[in-house]
Amino acid sequence: MSTAVIDYGAGNIRSVENAMKALGQKTCLTSSASDILAADHVILPGVGAFGDAMACIRRKGLEEIIRTVCDSGVPFLGICLGLQILFEESEESPGVKGLSILKGRIVRFPAKQPDSFRRDNGSPDAFLKVPEIGWNALTYPEQFSGDSDSDASENRPGRLFQGIPEGSHVYYVHSYYLQAKDPSIVKARSEYGVSFDASVESGNVFACQFHPEKSEKVGMQILKNFLEVR
Repeated sequence: MSTAVIDYGAGNIRSVENAMKALGQKTCLTSSASDILAADHVILPGVGAFGDAMACIRRKGLEEIIRTVCDSGVPFLGICLGLQILFEESEESPGVKGLSILKGRIVRFPAKQPDSFRRDNGSPDAFLKVPEIGWNALTYPEQFSGDSDSDASENRPGRLFQGIPEGSHVYYVHSYYLQAKDPSIVKARSEYGVSFDASVESGNVFACQFHPEKSEKVGMQILKNFLEVR
């Protein structure tokens, strides 16, 4: 089994590579189409600006390669900026189209916390520190149970979060967050001034706004769960 970590010039790939190797996974950092298409799992990491990342991906001819992987059924994981560019657009880079593999947009955290959020969370500070840097808890949105005899919903984690209790903490570094159009793909959320989509799952395509490779034991379990997807 092999994992390709896509190198498109958007930083932080070595920490992902090191985390995968710590799990005993054969891993290559690559921008080669043949390497990416031959891999059993593919990871798209990244830090930086939405527009710059899309320019790098297009300059390296990776846009269609990423689409091919996502359409092929091979497990694919976007991390941080790698999540954001899977979607349609970002307030960070007006006029720049994302990969649009998933439907939704990326928006900036508000400079001021909504009064309702301050009241509900007992926060005395009216202003948010942006970017969010540090640890934050995960919650699992209610998902329809699938039981035809019941209308009940249950908090069932997605495949990345098997064995990870709700309330576990992961590490974030971001100024922008996802608003997915389809709530059914959202498998985890966090709160920072607003409640935001932290992780999505759609078929073989997974993505996390947080950094699993920096999230210690919880993050390593998330990566292990990803490697177990076939």
